[in-house]
Amino acid sequence: MAEPGRPVRSQGIAGTWPVGRAAPAGGFAPAGFGIWPAIVETLRGWARAEAGPGRLLPWVPVAFGGGIALYFAADHEPVLWVVATTAAALLLGAILLRRSRLFAPAIMIAAVASGFAGATWKTARIAHTVLAKPLYSVSLSGFVETRDIRERTDRFVLRVTAMEAQRSDVRLDRVRLSVRKGTAPEVGSFVQLKARLMPPLSPVRPGSYDFSRDMFFQGIGASGFVMGAITTSVPPDAGGLRLRYAAFMQGLRDAIDARIRATLEGDNRAIATALLTGRRDAISAPVNDAMFISGLGHVLSISGYQIASAVRSIH
Repeated sequence: MAEPGRPVRSQGIAGTWPVGRAAPAGGFAPAGFGIWPAIVETLRGWARAEAGPGRLLPWVPVAFGGGIALYFAADHEPVLWVVATTAAALLLGAILLRRSRLFAPAIMIAAVASGFAGATWKTARIAHTVLAKPLYSVSLSGFVETRDIRERTDRFVLRVTAMEAQRSDVRLDRVRLSVRKGTAPEVGSFVQLKARLMPPLSPVRPGSYDFSRDMFFQGIGASGFVMGAITTSVPPDAGGLRLRYAAFMQGLRDAIDARIRATLEGDNRAIATALLTGRRDAISAPVNDAMFISGLGHVLSISGYQIASAVRSIH
């Protein structure tokens, strides 16, 4: 019995499964499958709506990305001319079928093939030597292309012009080296040094992040750390326009960082520097932990990564 002044709640109704629609023992659907034609027709209606004027185009980059994902899932490296010819043929077929009802599936298949071919071409274009085993006391000469100031150490990418290693004739194009904090050379300088080189780090467990793949597509064939002093010398050539542009961008980052450090103080200065220039070395441990616990740590990571990637992309 309802109390005076309180709204009356709606009553629930309990019932049984409709007669003739009970699922058989061990089955997954009601007997008769009368519901499936309606589901299929609904899905067809959705597909026709998505393929309507102006709605198909957003799915093309999705299919293109799916082709890239298929490339990374391949067991071995595809043959470039085969996948490129296949993608071109499918694109031509989609163009010829543009007035047909088969245009929607044809353009999607062509987009998948184009993504697969694009990833294959990218790999072939940047193909370079990757270190297979550790090397000790390697003499390196080259240009500093990027510099990354970190919490405990500094790191830079060296474009190698000369390399000498005992009992090895491997030649690398780029290496990433770690040095003591505050000792990284300036971007654009030509340096000579000795280093210990290691192969790119493989995934620590199946399905985890692949550092070696990331380094490969950055054109880096090995990582390691500097042994001894770094000597700056006169370069054999100017290094090219890209190197001068990288040096200019690094100088701009340093100027912004110096301006922020002269204006703000404490963690406010550190966070502003991290957001604008990517330098995270000045953030205190409590604030850094609080950012990641609150779920905001990715803001600092993405900001620095995007700036560094923009500089590296010119290479």
